[in-house]
Amino acid sequence: MKLLVTGGAGFIGSAVVRLAIAQGHQVVNVDALTYAACLENVASVSDDPGYTFVKADICDRKAIDDILETHKPNAIMHLAAESHVDRSIDGPGDFIHTNIIGTYTMLEAARRYWIENGQPDTFRFHHISTDEVYGSLDDEGMFTEDTPYAPTSPYSASKASSDHLVRAWNETYGLPVVLTNCSNNYGPYHFPEKLIPVVILNALAGKDIPVYGNGENIRDWLYVEDHADALLTVLQKGKNGRTYNIGGENEARNIDLVRNICDILDRLRPKSTSYSDLITFVTDRPGHDLRYAIDPNRIRNELNWRPSVTVEQGIEKTVQWYLDNESWWKPLQQRHGVGERLGAKA
Repeated sequence: MKLLVTGGAGFIGSAVVRLAIAQGHQVVNVDALTYAACLENVASVSDDPGYTFVKADICDRKAIDDILETHKPNAIMHLAAESHVDRSIDGPGDFIHTNIIGTYTMLEAARRYWIENGQPDTFRFHHISTDEVYGSLDDEGMFTEDTPYAPTSPYSASKASSDHLVRAWNETYGLPVVLTNCSNNYGPYHFPEKLIPVVILNALAGKDIPVYGNGENIRDWLYVEDHADALLTVLQKGKNGRTYNIGGENEARNIDLVRNICDILDRLRPKSTSYSDLITFVTDRPGHDLRYAIDPNRIRNELNWRPSVTVEQGIEKTVQWYLDNESWWKPLQQRHGVGERLGAKA
């Protein structure tokens, strides 16, 4: 297939691009190269004859129309988004613009392109979203594809809005779509402001490791390369109009995850004291959801997909990757000044 991937220089998008090329697909990577994007994420495939990069903003309708007309993809994988909850608390405007207006622009460009090419049944607009649209869980239960939406942050509200737009374009205009809502991703090339890289890099620098509240918040952790595999599976096998929740089947409390990372660093990069001594509990962020958990039955039963990496394996691989790739993360830290706590202004 020829795939148009928006946000393909970001964390999840670049994993999709690398895997798609490895599987023999052609990829047109469309990215505006905002702060969290990095072309080094796709450097390993940049010389592949099946790979093309186009710098463009998904809110620029003319640019997207031109890209579709020039490259004529068989499918669109829409990953471009503002995605950091803490940043959405401090500055929600960018999230509304990119995640809602950008998705609307992509849908309209895709609809025009689909119609002009004879409305092929094989075309798909794959919208990639988050489990955060469902809100928060207590100690029991899991999110299913039928869980009512209850977003609690500007980020999750903007993603919920984009999900509704995609479903509306399917119902109203017949645009062939699939949607996926994933749990928390982690792994190589994760931008240094997110929890797991913050823990690793603060520990290596001897800085405090901030843990919100009491660290009891629970997330279902999904290794990013597993997620990329699931996304390509849904694109090729998913039913038109269908939503698939993608989870890692790896629930963990934040504090347990942080301590595990410290234990791995104690073993791989030992020093005189334990890295866990750096753990510092800080004031919780506003509206911090208690627990996320994905019920994976639909994607497992309908598409025969499940994750291949446990959280123990994935965290070990991730810590080792950051130890081996200072040349990737150090310039990003210096360029963007990441490390300052965000989301505390509310």
